[in-house]
Amino acid sequence: MTEIGTERPTASTSAGDVQGSVSHGVEHYLGIPYASAPTGALRFALPAPVTPWEGVRSATELGPTAPQNPYAGAMARILPTVIIPGDDYLNLNIAAPAERGEGLLPVMVWFHGGSLQHGSNALSGYQGGAFARDGVVYVAPNYRLGAEGFSVLEDAPLNLGLADQLAALRWVQAEIAAFGGDPTRVTVFGQSAGGNTVAALLAHPQASDLFSRAIIQSGPLTAQPAKKSGRITAKIAKDLKVSATRDDFARTTPEELLAAQARVTAGSTPITGGAGYALTLDPALVPANPFDALTSGAGTGIPLLIGTTTDEARLWLVPSGLVMKLKGIHLALARRKVGISAAAVMLFKRNRPHSITGEILGALATDKLLRVPVNQLADARLSGPAPTFVYEFAWQSPVEYLRAAHAVELGFVFDDLSSPDSLGLAGSTAPQALATEMHKAWVDFAVSGSPGWQPWTAHRPVKMFDGAGNPVVLAPRDDERAALTP
Repeated sequence: MTEIGTERPTASTSAGDVQGSVSHGVEHYLGIPYASAPTGALRFALPAPVTPWEGVRSATELGPTAPQNPYAGAMARILPTVIIPGDDYLNLNIAAPAERGEGLLPVMVWFHGGSLQHGSNALSGYQGGAFARDGVVYVAPNYRLGAEGFSVLEDAPLNLGLADQLAALRWVQAEIAAFGGDPTRVTVFGQSAGGNTVAALLAHPQASDLFSRAIIQSGPLTAQPAKKSGRITAKIAKDLKVSATRDDFARTTPEELLAAQARVTAGSTPITGGAGYALTLDPALVPANPFDALTSGAGTGIPLLIGTTTDEARLWLVPSGLVMKLKGIHLALARRKVGISAAAVMLFKRNRPHSITGEILGALATDKLLRVPVNQLADARLSGPAPTFVYEFAWQSPVEYLRAAHAVELGFVFDDLSSPDSLGLAGSTAPQALATEMHKAWVDFAVSGSPGWQPWTAHRPVKMFDGAGNPVVLAPRDDERAALTP
């Protein structure tokens, strides 16, 4: 357990008082429950309200984390895992300025990534002190992951992890003023799987009641039919020799589910495929594919900051060595599977004359899965009332030849390049000036609704965070975007 600071500020919530700590001018409240422990009758059920407590609850130590497996293989070298046992893992951390004045401050709510099966608010890079330092009340909830949060089971609600996020946002609306935060100025932001859930939240009918701005970092804008997203659930059930029902999964321990999950997902990646978790189309929470809903007008009243990294796919292809093993046949099969033309492949090759086949495939995957949908969504929002701001993180990390891979931007956004999380992805020579500018853009967006560059227009302005001037570029690599746009 981690404890921060020695001073003991107290805040009151509807469930009871909590006592935090102060460090370097920042109040930290750790492990505050926003929903009841999802155990017993509440396992594989929608989140339930917290049972009130008597007296003052200590909030000076990180709370339990959602059941999960550590990253495996090459990923374990660069992506850390923190596992804290305990049932009350539907908790959140808050970082707020210790000196706040009289007015309420803007709020930023962070939903971590991790393929819907990894991650937590206990990671050192997610403590949010820099946001509090700059006048923001920062909130980081945990939510159910993997089999506990995204199984497709008979007689059980779908997308329980997303339901947890909604419960956390409702908690913020009800309680955050006690910590100095303004419930009418809430920005949700998330990266990767967290960006995916932010897209679903932005498309949700209650979005405007729960937050006023949204940031999507490298997040897929998709959800799948239950028949497809439930394949991993069926594989786990088969592995454990049980049925894919709520009763049978509830009789299985979290440890047994995690062991089966590790077996059925071995070797899977977002690029090469295999068993994995996804949001499920669901009349209650995800009634339409987020991309379809958002491009049809959902969330257009909410300002959006959205972007990708230049080399997303390198996270999965390079440290594992897979990039060196991919040949022309793999590229041909992949392009046919996702509907990429031979002409588009030739264009990407001409634009990268010194790249090997695996790198070409990675560039195509980055654009097809993430960058092109970002452009399409930004185009669709042009007719709406709220602005859209697009960025690309292009600084090249020297760590394991990652370059501007998926997740490398996190230490810059959080302005915490010295955290073990950031060092594992960006190394010890990452430029502080870039972190200062990128973090400021996120704070400015939360405060004013603008990150500091022009909103999206028909000219496609993109802020390039490259560490060498960070220019706004009009329609970068537009020939490739056009070649991959349906």
